[in-house]
Amino acid sequence: MATIDECRTALEQFADNLAANPKTVKKLTGFERGLAADIKDLDVSFNGRFEGGKLVGITDGDNPDAEIRMIVGSDDLLKLVAGELDFMKAFTGGQVKIKAPMMDLMKLRQVL
Repeated sequence: MATIDECRTALEQFADNLAANPKTVKKLTGFERGLAADIKDLDVSFNGRFEGGKLVGITDGDNPDAEIRMIVGSDDLLKLVAGELDFMKAFTGGQVKIKAPMMDLMKLRQVL
């Protein structure tokens, strides 16, 4: 099981990865949504915001008003960010759950 610090670092790396890809930034421009990430095996949450084509402001704690909620195990989060686990396979296999409006899911699918 990964630690809370490793999960925080992974989410920050995920944000950096998104920001480093100009195509992703362009696709996410105008996509203004709150994100909550629940790490189920550690019983902790993080939150941030998609803003200006990037994921910004990642902090500890839940955001009950987030439009997008990701539920994932700590090890799976680290594997996703490291590119060792395919997002769509993890999503369809139930390793990652995303609660969001359908249009938001379709937008996220384009960049994950």
